[in-house]
Amino acid sequence: MRSAGVPFSAVPAAVAESDDDTLGLTKLVATNARAKALEVAARYPDAVVLGADTLVWLGGRALGKPADHNEARRMLRELSGQTHEVATAVHLVRMEPRQQVEFHEITRVRFRPLGEDVIEEYLATVDVLDKAGAYALQENGEMLVETVEGSRSNVVGLPLERTMAALAQNFGW
Repeated sequence: MRSAGVPFSAVPAAVAESDDDTLGLTKLVATNARAKALEVAARYPDAVVLGADTLVWLGGRALGKPADHNEARRMLRELSGQTHEVATAVHLVRMEPRQQVEFHEITRVRFRPLGEDVIEEYLATVDVLDKAGAYALQENGEMLVETVEGSRSNVVGLPLERTMAALAQNFGW
């Protein structure tokens, strides 16, 4: 949002995120984005609130944030040489007057085949513990990623193009 020149304040939502893979990718991220946005909007009813949730999806299951470096290693090994999806749901809401819109973006990312040396080098240079799927496209992503089909900003965590369009169309930004 900063890169788009939009003034904002980051306010953490006091909600537990769902990790129920049985919901499917788009419903899971939408559920989490909506819960975050509505919880914060209840505290700031006049503000336009953006809640977002991003997940890496491989083989019918979500790869969230790794608990430790061993789990991060396992995730990177699983992603090695594979194509996965990155989905972000965005929920925009203002409580007074009530207005809301929700959408999701899916990007396909193909990883290079990764040797153990590349995995170890990546883990040594990037803080992966707060990254879904244990990687960040914007932080030495070229070490891991072969191709990106779709929105690159979505993989970073917010589909900026669609978010700006939704803000303009629905909230007059």
